[in-house]
Formats: sequence, structure tokens, C-alpha cells
Amino acid sequence: MLKQTKWFDRTFEFNNDQNIFPSLMERLSGTPLRLEAKIDIIRPDLLVFKMDGAWSIKENIGHMNDLETLWQGRFEDIKNGALELRATDLSNSKTDLANHNKTEIADLLMLFKKLREQTLAMLKDIDENLIFKSALHPRLKTPMSTMDLFNFVAEHDDHHLARITEITNSRLKR
Repeated sequence: MLKQTKWFDRTFEFNNDQNIFPSLMERLSGTPLRLEAKIDIIRPDLLVFKMDGAWSIKENIGHMNDLETLWQGRFEDIKNGALELRATDLSNSKTDLANHNKTEIADLLMLFKKLREQTLAMLKDIDENLIFKSALHPRLKTPMSTMDLFNFVAEHDDHHLARITEITNSRLKR
């Protein structure tokens, strides 16, 4: 089984001068549907299984919920001309303390859909100037435009969707 690189070990290059924002919007709007389709075929007992002591499927989804307001806030930072994007808690204590495994899966999915719809509504009518406007990413120490930010978000979505698949596949092979 292939193991993906850990999120904090990944590197990112933000140098795209082509406007791919409409494609990113499609990708971002499709994540709740992809997530729901994935969860529909997973046995309920797998939703709380912690592979290698890491987050369960519910915790991965809860983490996506926990970070959606960060993405929204970072967009506001860029929009408002901040020099640096707001930082996040790199230890992910919010996710670790939230006890997402006790939350109904339908509630986790509904919250993600609601939060993502809020994000998409914020982005709906932005112009090309704002798409390319940037601020410094606090951990990566590189300028990140609105387009870069939401490419980063789409990659983060895919990272957690792949992790959910990895957890599911690990249990199916036993």
C-alpha cells in the first residue's frame, strides 16, 4: 500500500501566473460530494478506527471542519491587505480536543458542507486582481495569493480524502 507524504513534510510552489481559479472552485465545491460518496460505502465501525494511532475517519472530517474557518480568515487577510496570513495551531489541538468520534457522521458531513458553502460564497464574485493578490504564509514563509491559498485548500482536502481511503483499505485487507 502506498503511503502519502505527511502534510507538514510536503513542499509547495506558489508561482502560477495562469488563472486556474474556476477549476479550483469546481474542485472545492466537489469536496463535500466526494466526501459523502466515500462515507456512504464505509462500514460504521470503520469511522472511529485509529490506524497507527492517528486520526480516525471522523477525526479527519472534523479536522477539515476545524480548518475551514482558517481558510476563510486567510482569504479575508489577503482581501484586506494583510502582510502576513493568520497563523494556525500547528499542533492541531482543536481537532485533538474536539472528540469528533462522538459526533454523528451525518452532523460532521452537514457541517463541512455548510462551511464549504460559506467559503464558496465568499469567493463567488471576486475579480482577477484579488485572485492574484497575496500575503506571506506564516509557516512556509512565501507569498501566497488567493489562488495559491485555495489550491492549498484543495490539496488539503485531497490529502484527507486519501487518508480516509487509506484507513478504509487497511481494514478491508484484514
